[in-house]
Amino acid sequence: MGSDGYYVPLFETERGKGRMMYRIFATSMFVCIVLIWVYRASHVPTWSEDGRLGWMGLFGAELWFGLYWVVTQSVRWNLIFRRTFKDRLSLRYGNDLPGVDIFVCTADPEIEPPMMVINTVLSVMAYDYPPEKLAVYLSDDGGSDLTYYALLQASHFSKHWIPYCKKFKVEPRSPAAYFDSVSDPLDDNHAKELLLIKKLYADMENRIETATKLGRISEEIKFEHKGFSQWNSISSRRDHDTILQILIDGKDPVAVDVEGCALPTLVYLAREKRPQHHHNFKAGAMNALIRVSSKISNGPIILNVDCDMYSNDSQSVRDALCFFMDEENGNEVAFVQFPQNFKNITKNEIYSGSMRVISEVEFHGLDGHGGPLYIGTGCFHRRDTLCGRKFTKANGSEWKSENDIKIKESVNEQEERLKDLASCTYENNTQWGKEMGLKYGCPVEDVITGLSIQYKGWKSVYFNPQRKGFLGVGPTSLDQTLVQSKRWSEGDLQILLSKYSPAWYGLGKLHPGLLLGYCVYCLWPPNSLATLYYSIIPSLYLLKGIPLFPQISSPWFLPFAYVIVAKYSCSFAEFLYSGGTALGWWNDQRIWLYKRTTSYFFALLDTILGFIGFSDLAFVISTKVTDDDTSRRYEQETMEFGASSTMFNILGLVAMLNLICFVWLVKMVVTDAGTVFYETMALQILLCGLLVLINLPLYQALFLRKDRGKMPYSVTFKSVVLAVFVCTCFAFLY
Repeated sequence: MGSDGYYVPLFETERGKGRMMYRIFATSMFVCIVLIWVYRASHVPTWSEDGRLGWMGLFGAELWFGLYWVVTQSVRWNLIFRRTFKDRLSLRYGNDLPGVDIFVCTADPEIEPPMMVINTVLSVMAYDYPPEKLAVYLSDDGGSDLTYYALLQASHFSKHWIPYCKKFKVEPRSPAAYFDSVSDPLDDNHAKELLLIKKLYADMENRIETATKLGRISEEIKFEHKGFSQWNSISSRRDHDTILQILIDGKDPVAVDVEGCALPTLVYLAREKRPQHHHNFKAGAMNALIRVSSKISNGPIILNVDCDMYSNDSQSVRDALCFFMDEENGNEVAFVQFPQNFKNITKNEIYSGSMRVISEVEFHGLDGHGGPLYIGTGCFHRRDTLCGRKFTKANGSEWKSENDIKIKESVNEQEERLKDLASCTYENNTQWGKEMGLKYGCPVEDVITGLSIQYKGWKSVYFNPQRKGFLGVGPTSLDQTLVQSKRWSEGDLQILLSKYSPAWYGLGKLHPGLLLGYCVYCLWPPNSLATLYYSIIPSLYLLKGIPLFPQISSPWFLPFAYVIVAKYSCSFAEFLYSGGTALGWWNDQRIWLYKRTTSYFFALLDTILGFIGFSDLAFVISTKVTDDDTSRRYEQETMEFGASSTMFNILGLVAMLNLICFVWLVKMVVTDAGTVFYETMALQILLCGLLVLINLPLYQALFLRKDRGKMPYSVTFKSVVLAVFVCTCFAFLY
């Protein structure tokens, strides 16, 4: 309450500007889309005329594109923006704040280097928050003693790092990121302490990197630290007992930093793995963390971050609490989702890795319908909602931890007692993975979990502050980008076809706009069929001189022209509004095409094969390591194709088909038939020309480049031969 006794909110919500103008634009777009459908339906060629099959295919593709565009309006119709008041939170509650348990997940020390992992851990340990109320848990699904050693080193370094951060108000609090960005020292004292903390970090880094390069921990180090004894019985990373180590017990008076202040609790967990037991990937790891943490710290709030997503703002916990602890609206908030941002995005985003429009536009639209999706990282949860609690208005918030009064036992005794919570058999005949914890059986377990929480009556909040809360590592090659996109889109499609499908799950309980918002992403894979058709067939019909679109002189040309110009003008404006560049938008269009014709297509195929029993669920971890040559080309914004991939075969084939058709088109334009050809087939020519233009980097990789990032010769050969074969067959056999 304010000083005058009136309610003062801890956060406020503002509606996006220009809503009415956008709705007028969207209405005009829909009218023109309907006119295009009318044109297709009323001008179908007869069976005796050429182009009937191509025409009908385009009708189907345009029907799909139009309907999908309508679905996408759900995430643009009602944008809202949030603002928090942390000063009010401090005045109202002081240090009487809830405990926060932070989960950091890693799975493979080779593609997720230990130094990267501990920088994330150190950044969240150093939050501007009472340390006795913080507990950090590292889940190591790789069961690596190298990762454990790195965390052990980080636990020692944290005794110096945390007080340094507090003293000099460091931002960001990932040591690596801070040292890269630190400006001149504030004064001589700061310069001296900066030099010291850099040396301590460099020494720690050297020890960890030495062990990582050797691929093992020396016997001398193992002898010094009892925790390594738990690796003596390990058969492999997929066959081992539970390893649980409480490296720092935050409630132990002895656990203090160099200034004598309390340290956050720090725990290492490698859950039990057995070949005969399915471990359910990241969802299984998260559920094991939920159970183990409930007996150690039991923080009412849980933050989970990926191991490459370090904290970029030490105030993020307090921002999240402004939503949970607001007296009027906080009781209905289940989770607070921060955007997924990346530190290594180049100026013009060669791989469109920032997901800029999704973060800056679409998720704000989802928030306007009851909350965003849970995207698996940078998310603060109310613990009891993850454990299956349904929302009721009568239930208030209880922020006290049940473990404030602990059983008197040693750390070793506590570790042994709790190991069973992370065993392979603990979940047998329980509701874990069903009604409790994260859901099992889907590559995007986070999305399906968030949907089920919202189904139980809870709302979520999207918070996108000016200073980004978390920064990670985005893909640095086209292959990584496409593989990551395939995993996401495949998981989303599986949700659409499951009992949790937003097409029927939640009807009558969730806002229709929110359900449509989920469908925007669940329908990514089916988009591939219409996109592939539109990218190939109109260009092939140029070879026969068969028009598939209205002539320029026809009134029916106008709705096509309006939709094309308006759609891409709006897309361009959204991208610039979101902070992008003009060249970045052009790169975004290229990656949009590449994802739709490869990642989404293979996601669709694999999902279909999975439903008929020919494909198994798999979880692909995106590598966070790149060699120097790849990194250099990425920084220069040169596309990386240096891998043999079936996806690249499709990209090469589509690009070569359009190039052959375009070359033939140029030949026709310089003949006497060129003028007539242009008047009757202007839109086909435009489409083919744009596809050639957008594929220029791909043509360079196929034929001109000599570096290691060029397209492999095998892909070039297959693309050229198949494209010539298809064009020849179409030209002579159609």
